[in-house]
Amino acid sequence: MTQQIGTNAGLIWHALNESEQPLTVKEIQKASGIRTQDEVRFALGWLAKEDKVIFEGDDRDCKISLK
Repeated sequence: MTQQIGTNAGLIWHALNESEQPLTVKEIQKASGIRTQDEVRFALGWLAKEDKVIFEGDDRDCKISLK
């Protein structure tokens, strides 16, 4: 599972890098092709630990972008 989370983190990084604006979890899921929102969140945790992403807004309207 750890390997899949790392792979998904790479997919998310590329999706955010190609986006001209911050994205929601649902938008990231669609842009990256990741199966579930839980898998997106796991990978976002990985990217957050590596200090690669910025979370903007609150729990209901969170948007994510690259640092």
